[in-house]
Amino acid sequence: MEQHFHPEHLWPERGTAAERLTRMHNHLKQTMPQIDRVAFALYDAGDDMLKTFINSTHRGTAIQAYQYPLSHSESLSSLAHTGYCRVVDDIRSSFGPHTRHSQWLLDQDYLSSFTLPLYDEQQLIGFLFFDSCQAAAFTPKVQRDLLLYSNLINMAISAELRAIRTVLNSARVAREFAHLRDFETGAHLERMARYSRLIAIEVREAFELTDEQIEHIALFAPLHDVGKIGIPDRVLLKPGPLDAGEWQLMRSHVEKGELLIRKILGDFGVEHLPDSDIMLNLVACHHEFLDGSGYPRGLKGEAIPKVARIVTVADIFDALTSKRPYKTPWPITQALEELERMVALGKLDPLCVAALKRRGQEAQDIILGFPDGD
Repeated sequence: MEQHFHPEHLWPERGTAAERLTRMHNHLKQTMPQIDRVAFALYDAGDDMLKTFINSTHRGTAIQAYQYPLSHSESLSSLAHTGYCRVVDDIRSSFGPHTRHSQWLLDQDYLSSFTLPLYDEQQLIGFLFFDSCQAAAFTPKVQRDLLLYSNLINMAISAELRAIRTVLNSARVAREFAHLRDFETGAHLERMARYSRLIAIEVREAFELTDEQIEHIALFAPLHDVGKIGIPDRVLLKPGPLDAGEWQLMRSHVEKGELLIRKILGDFGVEHLPDSDIMLNLVACHHEFLDGSGYPRGLKGEAIPKVARIVTVADIFDALTSKRPYKTPWPITQALEELERMVALGKLDPLCVAALKRRGQEAQDIILGFPDGD
C-alpha cells in the first residue's frame, strides 16, 4: 500500500521548535524505530560557532550548552561547502574522543548517524543529525525517507529564523531612525547578547532553560532598551544628572519598549512566535529588582521572569564596565563587587551574578573584543 505523508503530522505548527521536533520524532519512530535521536545545531556565522539548539533524544542523554567552531571540523566544513549528506555506519571506528561532542557520542552508544546541512537562501543555518543505536541503520531507502522530514524541518526552522530576524531588524531600523546609534552602539548590543548568553548557560539547570531558550535570550537581549527610541535626546543624552521630571520620562522607556515590541509582533503577524514571551519579558522587566524597588511594576522575587533577571545583571555589568559621558569604565573586579553588593541588598539574582563571576575571564574577553568607538 502506498504510504501517504501528511506534513502537518511531520512538523506540527504549534509549540516551540523543540516541542515540534519531539512530536515529529515520535511520528518518525512509527515507521523508522531505529532513529533514536534527532537534533539540530544552529550555526552562527558571526563567530563561526555551531551551537546545540533543539533535540529529541529517545535513548541516552542529550548534550546541552555546547558550541564548537565549524572551521575546526573538516568533515562538517566539507558538508557545509558541498551541501552533501554524511552517513557513518560505525561511529566507534570513525570518531575518537577528541572533543566533548565526540566523547558524548561514544558514551551514548550510538552506532550510526546521518548528517546533513540546512540552508536558508543559500546561507548555512546549521546541521541536522539523526543517530541510531543500530549499526548501519541508514540504508539508502532510509536516507531517502529522511530527506522528506529534513526538508520540512529546514523550511520550518528557516521560517522561524526569518520571523525572528524580521522583528530584530525592525527594532534596529527604529533605533537608527531615532538616531540612537550614538547611545546604543553596535558593540554594546553585541556585548549584551554575549553576557546574557554566558549567564544563561551557567544558570540553565537552576532556571530550567533549554538550548533553544538560551539562544533566544542571546538574540533578544539587545532589544532590552528599545523603548528609548521614544525618549527625547535632551533627556537620553544629557551628560549630567536627570531632574525628577526627566527621570520619570526616562523610566517610561520600559512601557514604550513593550508597546513597540507588541506592535512589531502584531504588524508582522508573528505574535505567536515561539518564545516571544522571552522577548516581551526581558523588555518589560529588565529594570525590576528582587526587593520590589525596581520599575515600572515594582515586581518582587519570583514574580520577575528569570530571563529578565539574566538581562538585568548583564545590563548593569555592561553599564559599569563601559565609558559614559559622566564616568570612566570600571575594572571588571570592581564591577563584580558592585553586583555582589546589589545581591546583598536583595536587588539582583545571586545565581546570575555568581554565574557572571565564574565566567569572568570570558566577560573580560568580550569587553576587549567589542569595545565602543571613541
